[in-house]
Order: sequence, then structure tokens, then C-alpha cells
Amino acid sequence: MKEGFRQAMAWLHTWVGLIFGWLLFAIFLTGTLAYFKAETSHWMQPEIPARSVSSEASLTLAQDYLQQHAPNASRWLIDLPTAREPGLTVRWQQAPAEPGKRGQFSKKSLDPLTGAEVQARETMGGDFFYRFHFQLQMPYPWGRWLSTGAAMLMFIALITGIITHKKIFKDFFTFRPRKGQRSWLDGHNAVGVLVLPFHLMITYSSLVIFMSMVMPAGILAAYKGNASAFFEEVFPAANTPAVSGQPAPLAPLAPLLEQAREQWSGGHVDSLTVNNPGDANASVVLDRDSADSVVYDFGRAVTFNGVTGQRLSATPEQPVPMAIAGAFYGLHMGHFAGPVLRWLYFICGLAGTAMIGTGLVIWLGKRQLKHAKSGVMPFELRLVEVLNIVSMAGLMIAVAAFFWANRLLPAGMAQRAEWEVNSFFIVWGLSVLHAMVRRGRVAWVEQLALAALLFCAVPLLNGLTTPYNLGVSLRQGDWAMAGFDLTCLGSGLFLAWAAWKMRGVENVAVVTRRPISLEREAT
Repeated sequence: MKEGFRQAMAWLHTWVGLIFGWLLFAIFLTGTLAYFKAETSHWMQPEIPARSVSSEASLTLAQDYLQQHAPNASRWLIDLPTAREPGLTVRWQQAPAEPGKRGQFSKKSLDPLTGAEVQARETMGGDFFYRFHFQLQMPYPWGRWLSTGAAMLMFIALITGIITHKKIFKDFFTFRPRKGQRSWLDGHNAVGVLVLPFHLMITYSSLVIFMSMVMPAGILAAYKGNASAFFEEVFPAANTPAVSGQPAPLAPLAPLLEQAREQWSGGHVDSLTVNNPGDANASVVLDRDSADSVVYDFGRAVTFNGVTGQRLSATPEQPVPMAIAGAFYGLHMGHFAGPVLRWLYFICGLAGTAMIGTGLVIWLGKRQLKHAKSGVMPFELRLVEVLNIVSMAGLMIAVAAFFWANRLLPAGMAQRAEWEVNSFFIVWGLSVLHAMVRRGRVAWVEQLALAALLFCAVPLLNGLTTPYNLGVSLRQGDWAMAGFDLTCLGSGLFLAWAAWKMRGVENVAVVTRRPISLEREAT
């Protein structure tokens, strides 16, 4: 601290940003892609057509299908189609063969207009990016611990960045193009300040979401070490009556939708669970759509008697602490956002990703300048260079490869969804080998160019492998399918521009006449 408080904060900002920057780049990018999770899943299952349908009609078709194909199941689950997720999905759980064991689940996709089975290709769709964002494809709970730890350090990096840059608003209006590392620093400052409220909100809310995991001391103290008692009180289990053994016809489910809407003052039903269908103790639980409100209601269900249709219980009023937690959860997830606000979320997420990426480039560039005359790069700087290329350009190639695998893998392939994910990681791993063999600027250009080619070709690939080319999607008004193709095309053009600009750079560090010290510049 002898150099001053702000210098110490600059040091902390620099090293926290470096050590966790590569992981944070992947977390931010996949989290940003997850804002269009439903649209991505729709593109990756083109067999499910986008249609405007009635929830009541779709629910009646789902009930008829389940009564025909799963009359003896212990539970039905129905996911209703929405404007963003056009598929009608039914699942059912068989009664367990032995006490204490879970019954086997089955799942089918139905046409919401006819009720016929739709043979959609197996895929994780946009859910892959959503889960990778906070689980990092690691076993529970290690991925959540790592991503939450990275979020904590991101929050520290944001606070120290604010302290370090005393001319933060002046920096926002300052950008000097074609000035080498100075331009990178200006860009880093500009995108950091432009969406700073979003960065603070998204980072802090991620810590609130996993608060019970990362800060359990209060819970353990209040409940005398019994964390399960806390969760049972906050999230009480549904009181599902046991099977009576007396057959009874299930009441029509469609009329229950209107009763639920009245209970929620116009809210929408997202999904239904039918317990003990065909039994006298049948019950129907309707879950409210999380897109109805900014504040996520953790107990938003309404329960009805499955035989008489009588309402058994309604959503209780949320305690203030849970409402606050629900507000942070809702803001982070963005389910409430309409198309315009969702795009704003997406753009802010990309800005956060760019802020992390430019910070990594600045760190390496400043230190490369010191070795520019000798032409010899130390091992540690070469390692950072490889990690920079792989975590940014390599990750973009892997994302594009994930989309390509969805179209190229046979539709009936066993474990198809797993192989889509495997393709993502295999291609990402190959980018590591490429960055190790090809150095600096050459590796950047080649990987960015390959990513550009793959993304630009996504609309063509879609048109060649499905009936829904860009022209058909636009003509039918399927904006999710067309928007995905156009977004990939726009991303490819941007990456092509980045590769072209990189060709004219002698070194990714962009050697300038004199080194710019980030710490000195900050003061």
C-alpha cells in the first residue's frame, strides 16, 4: 500500500482480470447467448413448426394424448407452447417398481395443432449455453462453485476499476483510433463505463442467486446447522395426496387455465403437473410463466382437485426477503424482457464480453512491448497469448461448430445431443493446438477467419439441410428462425472485419512508440 490506495486497486484490478479473465469471457459469452435460449432451441429443432395456437386447444390435445398413451402413469407434466417456444411437450413418470425409487420418465414432442407426435432431433439447444454459463460442464456442485467464485472476482474487478479510473466519465468520451495500445485502453474504458450498471447488476445478482451456497453461515447459525430445514421452510414441498386406489375420471384441464389467470390477475400458465391421473386423489398444479413479472415468484403455483376441478390452494403472498431475492433473480435471467429489451440485454452482455477481452489484450500488449526489440517472448507471455486466442477466437469457432453439428449429425444418431456438445469441446480443443503451432497475429487471423466463415455459412447450411431457408422463414413470419440465421450472418461479417483488421497489425500487442502503463495512466 506504500504506492497509494488507487495504485493498489489498479494492481488488484489488473491481476484479478487476468487470472480469471479467460473463464469470465466464456461465462459472459455463453450467458449472453442464453438470453435467446428459446430461439436457439427452436432453430436447433426445425421439425417443430412455429405456429400461433391456443393454450386451451393445445392442453386438450396433450390431455387426450396422455390419457391414451400413459393412463397408468403416476404423474404427467405438460409444457405449453408460447410465442418463443412453439413446441408442445409432454412427459410422464411411471410408478416406481420398488418403494423409495423414482419411476422412469418418458418425453414426447407434439404438434400443438393436431396433437400428433413430432419426431424432433435430439439436442440440448440453447439450454447448453445456459447451463454451461453457470455449471461449466462440470459435475455438481464444482462448476457452480467455480462460476460463482469467478463472479465474485468479477465484482471485485468492477469495483477496483471504478476506483482506479478517477476520470471515468472523461474516459467514456475518449477514443483514439489507430493509436495502438492506447486504442485498446480507450475501448476497454468506453465499453466498461457504457454498460457499468448492467455489469454491476448482472454480477451482483449472480451472487444473490447462489447466496445460500457461497454464504451459508447465517442459515447454519439460525437453523443450528440444519440447512435442509431452511430449504423446507422457504420452499415447502407440495402436499401431494397418496394414490387412493379408487379410479376416477380426470376433469378437463383446459378450463383450469382461465381460473389460474383470474387468480394471477391476467398471468399466463407456463406448465402443468398432474399427480395421480385417473385416481380419486388426482391433483393438478399450474405454474405461472416467469415472463409475467420482473420479480420471480418462487411459489407461483395454483393447485386444483383433478376430479372436481375445485381450487385447493393458491399462490401465497411472497415475504419481502423472497421478493427481493426474486427481483434479483428476475433481473439476471431477463425472462420478463420483451424483444427490444431482450436485445438490449444481449448487446449489454456482448459489451461485457468485449470489456473482458480488451482487458486481456491490454495486459499482454503492455508486456510484449518490453520484449519487442529482442524478439524473444518469455514462456509466460506466450502462454497468455495462446490462452487469449483460444478463449476468444477459439471459443467463437466452437460455438459455430456446435450449430454446424446440429445440422450435420444424423437425426436418429444415438446420444446425438451429447455429440453436439462433444463437437463444441473437440473443436475448442483443436483451437488450442492451432494457437500453439501458429504464433500471434497469424493465429488470430486464421481463427477469426474460420469463425467468420462458419458463422456466415450457417444460413446456407440451414437452407441446404432443412426446408426453412431464410426466404421461407421470412415469408412464413418465423422470426425466431430467420433472426437466428441473420444474427449468425451478422456475427460472421463482424468476425471477418476483425480478421481483416488484424491482418494489418504487426503484432496483437500493437507496438507503439512508448509503452503505456495502465497503472500510471489510471492515476
